[in-house]
Amino acid sequence: MGRGTRSSSHGKIRVLDLFSGAGGLSEGFAQASNRFKTVRAVESDLAAAASYAENHGDVIFAGRIEDWLKNEDVPSSDIVIGGPPCQGFSALGKQDVLDDRNQLWLRYADTIRRAEPKYFILENVPAFLTSDQLKRFKRQCFPSGRLGNYAFQATVMNAADYGAAQLRKRVILVGHHRDLPFPGFPVSTHSRAMWRNVKDALSALTESVFAIDLPDLWIERWGKQFPGVFATSDLHLTRHYEARSLQRIAQIPAGGNRFDIPDRLLPPCWKKHKAGSGDVMGRLHWDEPSVTIRTEFFKPEKGRYLHPTEHRALTHHEAARIQGFRDNYKWVGSKTSIARQIGNAVPIPLGKAIALHLVRHFD
Repeated sequence: MGRGTRSSSHGKIRVLDLFSGAGGLSEGFAQASNRFKTVRAVESDLAAAASYAENHGDVIFAGRIEDWLKNEDVPSSDIVIGGPPCQGFSALGKQDVLDDRNQLWLRYADTIRRAEPKYFILENVPAFLTSDQLKRFKRQCFPSGRLGNYAFQATVMNAADYGAAQLRKRVILVGHHRDLPFPGFPVSTHSRAMWRNVKDALSALTESVFAIDLPDLWIERWGKQFPGVFATSDLHLTRHYEARSLQRIAQIPAGGNRFDIPDRLLPPCWKKHKAGSGDVMGRLHWDEPSVTIRTEFFKPEKGRYLHPTEHRALTHHEAARIQGFRDNYKWVGSKTSIARQIGNAVPIPLGKAIALHLVRHFD
C-alpha cells in the first residue's frame, strides 16, 4: 500500500503549508478542526513568517523554499497546502521564462513528491487555469511523470460563496493520490442572497479614525528586529492625506468613484482619461460584499477601497476583517508589510470551507 493511503496517527491530520504568508490557509484549517496539525510551514518573507509563528507556533521555516528543500528533510504529511506567488502565473506584462517566480510551482511539486500526501491543495489567481504552468503541472501528473501517483482537478471558487464578505475569485486545485478517489470541491454555503456584506464585516468598528501610526513595539526574529507584535485590533489606523486628496474624496458620494470628482480637482492625467475602471477612488457599498482585498487596499487610487461613508480608505483592521481574520490575530511588520500580508492571504472562510470538506475524507 502506498504512503498516500496511510492513516493519520492519533487522529491528527498532518499538514504542510507552503508559501504560507501570515497563515491565512493554516488559520482556516485550524478553525475547521483541531485534527489538523501543521508539521511545517515555509515562507520567504521574514515579516510574514514572523506573523505566522506568532499565531501557529515555531513550525515555520523562514526562507526560500529552495533552501528548505536543500537543507531539510521534508516531513511526511497527509495534506500539502499553499499557493505559489501569483506573479509567476500572471498573464500581464513581459513573460520571462527565467523569472524565479515562474519556477516556484516546481518546488511545490518537489515537495509533494517527497511528502507523499493523500491530498494537496494549490490556490492561485484565475489566470492560472490557462497558464503554461498548469499545462506543465498536468504533465507532471501523467503516470510516467514525477507526480505520476497523483491526479487533480481545478475550479474557480468565489470566497463570497463560502461566507467571506468579499468578492474574491481564486483557482482551487485539489489533488489526490491515485489510490484514493477525488474528494470533490466544497459545496457553496452562501447563495448570492446570503452573501455577507461590508456592514457585516465591519460591525462595531469605530467609523471615525484619527490614529495613523502603529504602537511603538518591536520583536526580534531570526536575528532581525521587526515592528510588532500587534493584534488585528491595533491596526484600526488611517493614513496622512494631503488637503487636495481629502477634497477629492469628499466629492465622492455613496457608491461613487473618481468620475464624481469635479474637473477643478482632477490632476491633468485624469482629465484626459474619462474611460477606464469605475473602481478607482470608489466607495465600498455597505450592503454588498467588498471587492477583492489586494495588497494596497490603503490607497484609494488602487481600487474601490474608500470607506462607505468616511473620507478615507480602509484601515488595516477593516481589511483584515473583510479577509476573515479574527481581532486577536497577531501581526509582525511595518504597515506596508502587514497590508501585503493581509492582501496576499486566502480568505479565512474559504480556507475553512476547504478544510471542512477534506476532513470528512479522513473519518
